[in-house]
Amino acid sequence: MLGSTVFHTTASWIWEYESHASMLPTTTYSPQSHGNGTVNSRDAARHTAGAKRYKYLRRLFRFRQMDFEFAMWQMLYLFTSPQKVYRNFHYRKQTKDQWARDDPAFLVLLSFWLCVSTVGFAFVLEMGFVQTIKLLLWVVFIDCIGVGLLISTLMWFITNKYLMKQQSKDYDVEWGYAFDVHLNAFYPLLIILHFIQPFFINHIVFITDAWLLGSFVGNTLWLIAVGYYIYITFLGYSALPFLKNTVVLLYPFALLVLVYFIAFGLRWNFTAALCNFYRIRV
Repeated sequence: MLGSTVFHTTASWIWEYESHASMLPTTTYSPQSHGNGTVNSRDAARHTAGAKRYKYLRRLFRFRQMDFEFAMWQMLYLFTSPQKVYRNFHYRKQTKDQWARDDPAFLVLLSFWLCVSTVGFAFVLEMGFVQTIKLLLWVVFIDCIGVGLLISTLMWFITNKYLMKQQSKDYDVEWGYAFDVHLNAFYPLLIILHFIQPFFINHIVFITDAWLLGSFVGNTLWLIAVGYYIYITFLGYSALPFLKNTVVLLYPFALLVLVYFIAFGLRWNFTAALCNFYRIRV
């Protein structure tokens, strides 16, 4: 399929040139115009946010058109070298005039891992079938989608309002790109807290006579997971050539470290609190 061919070509291009350049060219692209400088109305219609959203949603259930192999490549590099993932976003802007993904394969795979990890988490917490279904619905629609929509909208507003180098209709942060940045940052957090963390819950986190060890393991996992989220979010917006002062997006990390040390003084265990919260909710 065309989508698969484009993404396979992109992956090969990145692997070939990764040792020669740290970032793809950052020139911007606008819909093609005629010789007199006016924009073709048909081209303009194809590049509206509504048209891009319709194209994305239309492909959501066409699995044969999705490049799952490239989506898995992105998931791997979000852990090892997230900068390489954002190089592809530059390339997409130059070839398709949009920063956001036009292939929902990453979202589909993320949804799959989210469901699998949540079922595993419920198994560790010894939940029944009905409780597991309730937990799954909560994690998917509240933790991932609900919080994702809120954070994406907030970041979309902040970046367009306060971090633009110059206010122009030709430069803006797409809402879809803001949501993609959230998904990129959410994936490592999901793996750490829903895949890795459950192995420590029953054997370390809930040892009442060793609260220091349990708090250290649980809170350290949260520190790493949220730290990953902040860092990948920063990389996502710093990759946009028309934004300035994106380093401010790293400031929450200082607050995160402060809370991490305060938690030891107050004997807070974030993992234990999360488990208790899930039990109450379901």
